[in-house]
Amino acid sequence: MVDYERRGDIIYINCRNWIIPPSIEDSGATLAIVLDILSKEPNVNRIILSEFKENEYDPQQVRLLYSLVNLYNDLLFKEKLLELSEFAKCKNLTRFLHDFRILLMEGLRKDPIASYFKLLMMERILSRKKDECSLKFLERVKKAKTLMENSLFFQHAKKYFKYFKLGSREVYRKIFNSISRPRFISTLFNFSIPPNAALVDKYEVSNSQIQIFKIPGKIRYLYYVYPAEFNLLDIEIAIIEEARNRLSGMEVEIDYKDFERARANFIQTAKNLIREIAANYGYRLSYERLEELANILTRYTIGFGVLEILLADERLQDVYVNSPVGEVPIFVNHSDFEECETNMIPSLEDAESWATRFRLYSGRPLDEANPVLDTEIIVPGGRARVAAITKSLSPEGLAFAFRRHREKPWTFPLFIKYKMFNPLFAGVMSFIVDGGRSILVAGGRGSGKTSVLTSLILEIMRRYRILVQEDTLEIPVPQIRKLGYNIERLKSRSVITRVESELPAEEVLRTALRLGDSALIIGEVRSSEALALFEAMRIGALANVVAGTIHGESAYGVFDRVVHDLGVPKTSFKAIDLIMICNKLRTPDGLHTFRRVVELVEVRKNWVEDPEEEGGFVKLFEYSAKEDSLKPTDTLIYGESFILNEIAKRVKEWRGNWDRVWDNILLRAKIKETLVEFAEKLGRSEILEGPWVVASNEMFHSISESVREEVGYVDSKLVFERWLNWFKNQLKS
Repeated sequence: MVDYERRGDIIYINCRNWIIPPSIEDSGATLAIVLDILSKEPNVNRIILSEFKENEYDPQQVRLLYSLVNLYNDLLFKEKLLELSEFAKCKNLTRFLHDFRILLMEGLRKDPIASYFKLLMMERILSRKKDECSLKFLERVKKAKTLMENSLFFQHAKKYFKYFKLGSREVYRKIFNSISRPRFISTLFNFSIPPNAALVDKYEVSNSQIQIFKIPGKIRYLYYVYPAEFNLLDIEIAIIEEARNRLSGMEVEIDYKDFERARANFIQTAKNLIREIAANYGYRLSYERLEELANILTRYTIGFGVLEILLADERLQDVYVNSPVGEVPIFVNHSDFEECETNMIPSLEDAESWATRFRLYSGRPLDEANPVLDTEIIVPGGRARVAAITKSLSPEGLAFAFRRHREKPWTFPLFIKYKMFNPLFAGVMSFIVDGGRSILVAGGRGSGKTSVLTSLILEIMRRYRILVQEDTLEIPVPQIRKLGYNIERLKSRSVITRVESELPAEEVLRTALRLGDSALIIGEVRSSEALALFEAMRIGALANVVAGTIHGESAYGVFDRVVHDLGVPKTSFKAIDLIMICNKLRTPDGLHTFRRVVELVEVRKNWVEDPEEEGGFVKLFEYSAKEDSLKPTDTLIYGESFILNEIAKRVKEWRGNWDRVWDNILLRAKIKETLVEFAEKLGRSEILEGPWVVASNEMFHSISESVREEVGYVDSKLVFERWLNWFKNQLKS
């Protein structure tokens, strides 16, 4: 009795105790078993033969197998070619009748091509005979041959007949090409590349190969993943399988609330276990290979499986796992190729495993009574916001959306490199952050609001404490903390999931205001906390920079949302100093998008009812599509900005001296631009990352202070010379 299971349109055949190869191309007995199963199971799309490895046959190959099943049925039951009673008295045909019966009943199931060639030989021999029995039986042989030749299998196989050799399975290795993967991977991969697909890009992520294909006639690209796990040797798969079995019997506690540390501890356990098992097998492992096997074991034990490969790809922005899981591929949003279809189809087992981990990770439910779960996950090389849904919201069950964030915080120089904004804008915003003003970063979904907000945090001097309030954890607080910041994160209740054990946003904000003087960062202003936030800013309860994100496509759109949707009084709205608008722009063909800051608007205080009509919104920067860059307005260039002059009033040497203010802004811009220039010239991308940028900002402030003490004011030329000298020395160290 063959042990197999049907899951949807996939047949899983358990081959663990077989003495024959679990491969159609290598074993006629295996082919016969598979055909017997398909004869009882209609509408199968994939077949998986599972041992230590799983050999998977895709829909195209399964169609060939069904063709053999149909051929067998046609020959034996429809045409009834084995009803040979009419030849009972033909003594000269005894051997032919026996061979014919074996060819159709057994040969066709185990070695159909050999059966075909034997049938051809039988036809040639019979055609030389002139007796009535032989001529009559010859017609039956020709009928069988014609049915074979007209079948899909033989139509496909005939181009490989040159590889046929009696007793060899080489021809079947040309016809069937199973995908062989470790048994611990339950995700399905389609490794067949569509005809005429053009390779447009390739790179590596976590030792896995990524290829991007353009498919003729399709707008969507194919994101093709070949995981490193598929390169494992059989003995390495056996080691990992044994390690998984042992771990399942061990009491290994995983603290999902501190998953990074738990994962690091688990990897060390995995290394020790793999080293021991490999020694028992007599298999010598290098340190690098031990590290890789331990990471793979961790990925498929307490981790998120192949999902981790996607989340480690810095060029991906979104990953979508749609319902019904197991029937549709994963889709991704790529920074260069927009939305792509992948060659990966997650199994229901994958989805249920991820859902369980998200529940443990977040401490929140995900069930029919609570069909939405928002959380954040961190995996090696990636960090993502997770939105998971299930029944009753999703009629077809589990589905997931992952918004990938950079593992490292965004910085101003990085945004300059990617043209999100230019150095002058960076200089102005650096000046404004130091001035301790209130800023809202607005835009639509996916416009880069949170990333820009994160980069603003790194412009705050490390001498100040920072409080971050979020309902969905997106700002990389742990990574910012590692940069030496005094930063505290506060988690508020999501307006979507409404977990009762969490405090509502307005209570969290009021708590933040009692935690002492701090810069305040609001992940997103979206509900009742807005009233408390704007009131606190209006009465001056916050002495340092306040910044947050909000949905809105324009300054007036932000005003309309805050005042009319969130119920903030107009007088309190005036507490906002600046509104930055981010946008996702499209190319004329509509096929590509790119992100840009498109406006910086200051909010003046001399209006009563409508800031748009009464001159309360004044642009300092606006986007030029022709130049693909932000352009400063005359208001900014000629020193007529109300907010910048308010900042200048607090500094003795700047008060009433716009030239020195502008000179300081240009100095900040030049430093940011220099970081980008050197990073590109030297090929040292790390210069644009947090450690370098934060060190550069602090050195700028330190040098500015020493120059002011020496010459009585901040001499920009002298500051830049000393900063550049420090920077070049840092490059050498």
